[in-house]
Amino acid sequence: MEFYRTPDARFENLPDYPFKPHYREIPAERDGGDQVLRLHYVDEGSPDASPVLMLHGEPTWSFLYRKMIPVFAEAGHRAIAPDHIGFGQSDKPVEGFAYSFEAHVDWLHAFVCDLDLKDITLIGQDWGGPIGMAVLAREPHRFARVVAANTILHTAEPELEGRLTWANHGVGDADVRVAEGLLDWMTFSQRTPDMQASGAVQGAVMKPLSAEVLAAYDAPFPEERAKAGLRQFPILIPVTRNDPGAALNRATWRSLASFDRPFLTVYGDSDPTTAGWEAIFCERVPGAQGQPHSRLAGAGHFLQEDAGEELARRVVAWMEADAGLPGEG
Repeated sequence: MEFYRTPDARFENLPDYPFKPHYREIPAERDGGDQVLRLHYVDEGSPDASPVLMLHGEPTWSFLYRKMIPVFAEAGHRAIAPDHIGFGQSDKPVEGFAYSFEAHVDWLHAFVCDLDLKDITLIGQDWGGPIGMAVLAREPHRFARVVAANTILHTAEPELEGRLTWANHGVGDADVRVAEGLLDWMTFSQRTPDMQASGAVQGAVMKPLSAEVLAAYDAPFPEERAKAGLRQFPILIPVTRNDPGAALNRATWRSLASFDRPFLTVYGDSDPTTAGWEAIFCERVPGAQGQPHSRLAGAGHFLQEDAGEELARRVVAWMEADAGLPGEG
């Protein structure tokens, strides 16, 4: 597997991102072989404290959590924010076929087990939700609680009709209905000659970002060889019931159906791409019952940019209120 490694110089002097880099080598492929890929992660706070595992999605990296990491560390938690393979300071296979939904789950699973993380508070946004919750389905005993923040768990099931602002559901036995915006994003990722992360981020937040912040989102992707993972995520979104990703998400839903540990939803009030999913999580996950679910005013899809400190403070308060409750399976 050929991969690209973004030069370290691209990550120097980024705004509000003073964190020391950490790396783990994980297997490139589940089915054997000696090749490994280097996965980067931020690791702040006490190494003996309970970990808050913050997972990004498309087209971001751990830079997205720069406003939240200090809040968790200062509250006495271990703040961990990895870069998915293909993103940030992690290695980037150059061929698109190297990236699948299951591969991303395998890579994160290997990372969690390699660090032997336990009593995890998972925060999943965008693709960080389905990837992180799929690892939870494999290793439920490692997870104490979950925060679903502007995330999804697509299965394209007909029962989703009328539930989502961005439709994505089956119709009858052989048809589907998919929001035009979702299809536009999927086709754009394959057809645009120069895909830039910064444009997608700026288009999904509620306030202008500085030139320095936008440059930081583009930093991992200095050339086309670095962008295979960036281009692949959109077309991995399941839009039919036969998609392998839909099957993987159905397995995750089966696991979540018995997840009775605390499960919190915090969604931005200005994100049509994920609107409706918070209600579905609340209905289907036992641990969501009785939790202080909320919406962040004036927050778009990347609520970490629009209201990162507020999101982190709400999660810290929720964790403190949960103190003393069982965190192990």
